[in-house]
Amino acid sequence: MAIAIVCDSTADLPREIIKKYGIHVVPLKVHFGEEEYRDGVDISPQEFYKKMQASGILPTTSQPSPGEFAESYHSILKEGKNTIISIHISAHLSGTHRSAIVAKSMLPKADIEIVDSKQASTVLGLIVLEAARAAKSGKTKGEVLSLVNEMVEKIRVFFMVDSLKYLEKGGRIGKAQAVLGSMLNIKPILTLEEGIIVPAAKTRGRAKGIEQLLTRMQTNIGTGEQSLMGIMHAVEYDGMENLKNKVKDKWQPQELIVSDIGPVIGTHVGPGTLALIGLKP
Repeated sequence: MAIAIVCDSTADLPREIIKKYGIHVVPLKVHFGEEEYRDGVDISPQEFYKKMQASGILPTTSQPSPGEFAESYHSILKEGKNTIISIHISAHLSGTHRSAIVAKSMLPKADIEIVDSKQASTVLGLIVLEAARAAKSGKTKGEVLSLVNEMVEKIRVFFMVDSLKYLEKGGRIGKAQAVLGSMLNIKPILTLEEGIIVPAAKTRGRAKGIEQLLTRMQTNIGTGEQSLMGIMHAVEYDGMENLKNKVKDKWQPQELIVSDIGPVIGTHVGPGTLALIGLKP
């Protein structure tokens, strides 16, 4: 395969998918005080949430340096790949995309394309997955990039957080919005528009929240059978199973990717988060 697909660890793809399609992952980092862990390398999602809930320290995150990206790109090129397509978390949510761009400038002779997915977590992951499949099947650079751009335009996500305090502390939403979300058992339904987190709905209780995820997604993608959908969750196993069954009944997706929200994204959304991903026809 002449084209290598690179992403950052916020793609939250299951390990078996990463291995099967030869996807190269550059990890972000999560910090508990002085302790530093590479996302998905030194700490698993399960270990992270256990530590997060037991610790009195709110974790923080940091992006890969340009040097870390450049090292990864250089290693890939030494393996004989001609082209690198590097797809990353929304530039509005992280400086990771900028680090990748700087790394590209450090290798001026290399054929490297940097893509802002305008998404995060498994939403980014599904874009990366489709790019990797296209590259493995022998598609050209132009064909892979065209598919990626189409996915970026079509993909939709709606997610319910158990509490807005993590998004507020991480600077992703305002304090007033976080306070409102903590009142009266309100469960905010959020989405990403042009890479920015925006409110989509609000409801009371998790059961009604799950119904809202389904309703909002149906409004966006319709009721026809789907080829690819995704569910991601942060130690919300009961909600995940409930949502998975409802998604299978409603859309009969040919493929349904279920994944854990990893440590970096989990730092900002918190435990109890549940999300549904679909593609507009």
